Amino acid sequence: MPERAKRKSLPLHGARIEDYAVIGDCETAALVSLDGSIDWLCWPTFSSGACFAALLGTAENGFWRVRPVDQIVARSRRYQPGTMIVETTFVTKGGEVCLTDFMPPRGKHSDVVRIVRGIRGKVKMHMDLVLRFDYGLTVPWVTKHVQEVRAIAGPNMTVLRSECMGGTAAELHGEDMTTMSDFVLCAGDQVCFTLTYAGSTEDVPVAVPVEDALRDTTEYWCAWSDRSTYVGKYGEAVQRSLMTLKALTYRPTGGIVAAVTAGLPESIGGERNWDYRYCWLRDTSFMLLVLMSAGYTDEAVRWRLWLLRAIAGSPGQIQSLYGIDGERRLMEWEVGWLAGYEHSLPVRIGNAAAEQFQLDVYGEVSVALGRTPVADDELKTPSLEMEAALIDHLCRVWPLPDEGIWETRGGAQHFVYSKVMAWVALDHAVKRHEQFDGGGDVKRWRKNRDMLHKEICVKGFNKKLNSFTQSYGSKILDASCLRMVLVGFLPPDDPRMVGTIDAIQRSLTKDGLVQRYDTAAMKDGLRGSEGTFLACSFWMVTCLWLIGRKEEATAMFERMLSLRNDVGLLSEEYDAKAKRMLGNFPQALSHIGLLHAAFALSGQWRPETS
Repeated sequence: MPERAKRKSLPLHGARIEDYAVIGDCETAALVSLDGSIDWLCWPTFSSGACFAALLGTAENGFWRVRPVDQIVARSRRYQPGTMIVETTFVTKGGEVCLTDFMPPRGKHSDVVRIVRGIRGKVKMHMDLVLRFDYGLTVPWVTKHVQEVRAIAGPNMTVLRSECMGGTAAELHGEDMTTMSDFVLCAGDQVCFTLTYAGSTEDVPVAVPVEDALRDTTEYWCAWSDRSTYVGKYGEAVQRSLMTLKALTYRPTGGIVAAVTAGLPESIGGERNWDYRYCWLRDTSFMLLVLMSAGYTDEAVRWRLWLLRAIAGSPGQIQSLYGIDGERRLMEWEVGWLAGYEHSLPVRIGNAAAEQFQLDVYGEVSVALGRTPVADDELKTPSLEMEAALIDHLCRVWPLPDEGIWETRGGAQHFVYSKVMAWVALDHAVKRHEQFDGGGDVKRWRKNRDMLHKEICVKGFNKKLNSFTQSYGSKILDASCLRMVLVGFLPPDDPRMVGTIDAIQRSLTKDGLVQRYDTAAMKDGLRGSEGTFLACSFWMVTCLWLIGRKEEATAMFERMLSLRNDVGLLSEEYDAKAKRMLGNFPQALSHIGLLHAAFALSGQWRPETS
């Protein structure tokens, strides 16, 4: 049988979102499937074009797979304890092998290392590598040099190397625009593949010492995970979520991306497919609060500096999201050559939400700046002066409608959560006025704060529903109103908040999970429906705990933990009927919600604004 037919006889599209694990070097990340295939990797950074894009297309759009040739009768997977190193064990009738995947802490270049080791018996193995730069479009020029294969296209260069300890040599050869290797592993044999990225104008990068790289990667992640101060019964889930958030940080600047992926659908076959490889002020503010709760202040300091650089300038130009280096222009476009995950189109790159007015970010930024330690170098723009300028601007714009936390595309409204977070920003500024050295217009801030609180309670609360609603005068419920408890707008036992929690449980909870809002009732500018947004259910867990319904909160939280995949990761949304994950992956906001809930249930919760 020709090699082309062999490759296509092993389709890549059987993988569900939950079938993936993530590895990364805190500058980019790759998704590895249960089948031993890397189907998504953007190089050299999170927001670069993907060189493996089979996740959103077909095998022809790029992948890298290592797996047994014979039928796999059993497989299992785990992260090595305290690390982002993935081990996948394959069992065939002839024996057993273990595939170890990781990305070492980046030096001059970025590497993906794959070590496959024989455990017992005798197993025939096959490796195939299809590199396609520019989101699966560009076929590189490939040349072979002894046990080294170089691929170049435009500014990109990769170098693939193999080395063998025992067994048959893993010779590299090319066929049908694919790099392949066939080898046999017996117990104790080991084959290592390394793929290194460099700019095409650079010298060819030197070979990676594999054992040293494995040791360095283990030490790096274990040292980081050991710093956690969390104490409680959910230690395993907390540790994995914390490490996942760390893997989403962009080390050079301190920015933090919302997810590794772009274009994964919120409903299979639907159009709600967005690019999340950017830094949302909202998400990263939530993230830093929980990281600091777990004892991680270095990330908070670095993000603070990133934030000050990103939002420096006119307060009227503040955006809800930025690029990893603080870029403002994130042009949204559609990738016409990708078929979409399970034919969910369009595949969007970039994100037009960067151009939206989202009022709530003022509150999240204010809280995060107030909670994060002051950096040694506050740049040329002192943070307190910037905060004062932002609050003065907020006094002018809070009466305006906005697109809201969910970045809807059906037109601006007076969203209740947006107004609440504007109030949070004003309240926070008033309470910290002495830190503004008398330069802040505290009298004006206090007047606006009190006026806004009253307005929200009158216009945002529906007496018939006994609940706060999505927008002023609306009858539509919205899970973002749960966060009113978490940010201290009203105390948890306030009858209006208890009523809101009850209303959302009755009308927005489906199959035990909380929806963001009813997509059929709200004109959000998009067709179709979506899965249930996992962060909302974690917000409900925390709210239930805070109002004293602790057994209910615990049961719901443990049900939520059961939705994680086999290595403890969560996507953005979940389809309870199909029992599968939806949306971009792994999703920071889902893991942030998990962590907030775990800290609450373990008696270590504190209000986000305190």
